Amino acid sequence: MAMPTPTTPGALSRELGNLLERGRDRQLRLAVTGLSRAGKTAFLTSLVNQLRHAGVEARLDLLPAARDGRLLGAQRLNQPDLGVPRFPYDPAMQALSDTPPRWPEPTRGISELRLALRYRPARGGWLRTSVSHLTLDLFDYPGEWLLDLPLLDQDYYQWCQSRPYARGEQRQAIFSEWLAAAEALDPAEEASEAVLAELAEAYAAGLKRARQLGFSHLQPGRFLLPGELEGAPVLQFFPLPYLDQPREALEALPDNSVYATLAARFRYYQKQVVQPFYRDHFRRFDRQIILVDVLGALNAGPERFEDLSRALGELMQSFSYGNRHLLNRLLAPRIDRLAVAATKADHVTPEQHDNLVALLNTMLKEPLKDLRFANVPVKAMSLAAIRATRTREVRQGRERLPALRGTDLEGEETLVYPGDVPASLPDAAFWQRQGFDFANFRPLPGTTGALPHIRMDAAIDWLIGDKLT
Repeated sequence: MAMPTPTTPGALSRELGNLLERGRDRQLRLAVTGLSRAGKTAFLTSLVNQLRHAGVEARLDLLPAARDGRLLGAQRLNQPDLGVPRFPYDPAMQALSDTPPRWPEPTRGISELRLALRYRPARGGWLRTSVSHLTLDLFDYPGEWLLDLPLLDQDYYQWCQSRPYARGEQRQAIFSEWLAAAEALDPAEEASEAVLAELAEAYAAGLKRARQLGFSHLQPGRFLLPGELEGAPVLQFFPLPYLDQPREALEALPDNSVYATLAARFRYYQKQVVQPFYRDHFRRFDRQIILVDVLGALNAGPERFEDLSRALGELMQSFSYGNRHLLNRLLAPRIDRLAVAATKADHVTPEQHDNLVALLNTMLKEPLKDLRFANVPVKAMSLAAIRATRTREVRQGRERLPALRGTDLEGEETLVYPGDVPASLPDAAFWQRQGFDFANFRPLPGTTGALPHIRMDAAIDWLIGDKLT
């Protein structure tokens, strides 16, 4: 990967400082990855909060540096890239402490935050000072944009042939009106800007409707959250349905044909939107956590559960994993440690957490096999970055049954047993026999210091604990 070219003495100084820190292995870049509604904003808010309160209020018993009193805390530093917004930690904490408390606003663009961690090494020595430090760079970005990374391995013809609008009956119903209009297009006819814009808008509306209904595998992702590209021709393309002409014949069509125009916009989207996003962000990460809303997918039903599995499988092929050594850290960083976490573990009772992890492992069985074969340390876990329920027991006859108490999104206090989580992929008979209804909850009220959580300390230990020894 080519290093960015500094243009000022200050930029040069920052680059040299970063290079020195990476050479000493005192700087770590952590990517928090997940599709829409997986809980990235909550995770990042909790991560910063736990590290800021380490040694004072935070309960981090599964992080040895904190348990042993060696982690002295963390401070926010000025971020290295002045052109990227800072992660909105303060507004997120304000939302959680409001009356009534509310969840922070979801990610709508790229942001970052730099932390300086101070700790005492576990063992002294003449090369160690009494206090060491680690610079931790955190990156956040919309989950919708992640969905575009697999497009880098396709051309327009292949994308059309994959028929992304036709995977399952429910998705086909969502795109039925768009499909009827798109089928009337002749790939060889001269392209009309107005017609292409109208059909692209209808395709984007279908993607947004599919997301509302719980689907995950939605491309192009920028159609869902276009940002500054809203209304630009680069977002006015879509797959041509049911192409039956040979590739050679289609690629020989004039430049002003429907097919050639859409293919050109697809290539431009790859090169000018997706590739810079990958180059400037993903290729620079050292560690990664992938957050998965398994419970939300179970609630949404079999078609959308399978859709999430497909999206995650393709997504994990887009990242560069491998062991790091000094030259890799300086010149070509690769992700050398990975966590995969089922989020919202507080939405089910504690005895279901093992099943939640087992189901996550099953969903990602093939990608995880490949990672372990490549000797990349990877760990699956369940967590709640910001706990929203308390565990309770209820009596039913002579039995004492586990339950959860919390406040639902409408503000009603509720005591529920949310149900069992399957330990393996549900089959058709299972879906017919049992549905899922895992409730959503507001944050717990009265949060002013360290945020309540489930296993955030385990996640932090896996992601950065080896650097705090």
